[in-house]
Amino acid sequence: MKTLQGQIVDIQNKTIYKGEITISQGKILSIEKKEHDVNQYILPGFVDAHIHIESSMLVPTEFAKIAVNHGTVSTVSDPHEIANVLGIEGVNFMIENGKKTPFKFNFGAPSCVPATSFESAGAVIDADGIKQLMANPDIKYLAEMMNYPGVLFDDDEVLKKLQWAKHYNKPIDGHAPGVVGDDITKYINAGISTDHECFTYEEGLEKLQKGMKILIREGSAAKNFDALIDLLPDHYENMMFCSDDKHPDDLIIDHINKLCARAVAKGIDVFKVLQAACVNPVKHYNLDVGLLQKGDDADCIIVEDLKHFKVLQTYINGELVSDQGNSKLQTITFKNLNNFKTTEKNINDFKVPSQAEKIRVIEALEGQLVTNELKEEATIENQNLVSNTENDILKMTVVNRYNDDKPAMAFIKNFGLKKGAIASSVGHDSHNIIAVGVNDELICKAVNLIIKNKGGICAVDVSEEKIVPLPVAGIMSDQDGETIGKAYAALDDMAKQLGSTLNAPYMTLSFMALLVIPSLKLSDKGLFNGKDFEFVNLEV
Repeated sequence: MKTLQGQIVDIQNKTIYKGEITISQGKILSIEKKEHDVNQYILPGFVDAHIHIESSMLVPTEFAKIAVNHGTVSTVSDPHEIANVLGIEGVNFMIENGKKTPFKFNFGAPSCVPATSFESAGAVIDADGIKQLMANPDIKYLAEMMNYPGVLFDDDEVLKKLQWAKHYNKPIDGHAPGVVGDDITKYINAGISTDHECFTYEEGLEKLQKGMKILIREGSAAKNFDALIDLLPDHYENMMFCSDDKHPDDLIIDHINKLCARAVAKGIDVFKVLQAACVNPVKHYNLDVGLLQKGDDADCIIVEDLKHFKVLQTYINGELVSDQGNSKLQTITFKNLNNFKTTEKNINDFKVPSQAEKIRVIEALEGQLVTNELKEEATIENQNLVSNTENDILKMTVVNRYNDDKPAMAFIKNFGLKKGAIASSVGHDSHNIIAVGVNDELICKAVNLIIKNKGGICAVDVSEEKIVPLPVAGIMSDQDGETIGKAYAALDDMAKQLGSTLNAPYMTLSFMALLVIPSLKLSDKGLFNGKDFEFVNLEV
């Protein structure tokens, strides 16, 4: 039995009062008004309503060790990334690893593995696989239906997956960037209840008015808070906060607590903010997470104030899991697994013979997953297309990690590298190797460094190379979060010393193979137009 004293924040009744909470056997036994001199605030823990744990480059137990320091007690987690590498075996790895810590992970069944037929993935989860997953009580929902064209055109396999979610009465998450009008109406009518991909106020408003729950996303690369936050005052009952993808160095600094502070700083009512951050995900996904009511699981946090949301303590099932920024969670040992079969490449593999005057170029955009298609003057040396650092048009490659195939080549703008190359085996969604560099030699060097380590993120120059190995499925580390956070920060710094002007170059790089987000992307099979869902020629 333990007691907590403070200013109790009752979100659902929109009241704050001095009181005392009694906890017994992990549950809230009583909540009573009581006079005392304690001025700290007690409220339900934060929930990240949509995240890929894999993007933190940490296994679930290590993610939890950091997240609890920010008052996060639960996540709605889509194991889509590891599923694209290892299928259902990867999903089960995430579930079992997550069970070894008190943190409340809530995993979904990845609906699009592979995400498209236009790329090479390591596994397939078809409708029968979704049936198997949805029958598992550890699976809480059908994760983001990225194949929105399949929904719109009544693809039989897509409709079967949606039907299995409905059969088991589990929510269906959406993913429909820029889809509006009659198309979004049909998408919603298929049973899809959320979207975390809105990037304009108008898009978010239309989806809300048509009955969708809208998630305000603020991750390491995609940042939509500023575009969507003004929707919250009028629609707080149907909105949530999420990070989607959070790199380890960012996770060390803050999580959902930072979004609450930013929203309150804009003058939004604190109860509306906390409704989105704490209550709505629990109710929408039917999570076993307490909301600071008598009889609930004692999942609560103590914060210094309701302005900055500095977290003093975090409790899960009544257990103190973080105290004054120090995590109480333990490192858990686990058996590693991977799927990395390609062999090292040679420089000639990255040459692009051409006589073209103009080429299509991917324009990466700061803080966005969407890209633009540019048509730029080609730079040719010795009858081969090459990078043009003066105009910031750099050569890019995606290399199939599952088989020995010829690398796919393209060009990209806005990475800013003046020397060297960067590469990663975190390449959404199929997690092939993706690299950008100033010349073929350094691109080859970076790609081979990833292959030697069977996964990782790296930066190379003529005389220097640096890598963070990711031996777990080629997308996660087997080290602790603080170690990886510092190593990643050092690598990020090296990329910027090489000239990158992006806030999060590796996170942005990882999305340049994400075919389901318009407009121009690169898969291991070629340059792809995400609007028309078809391959296009590099040469114009």
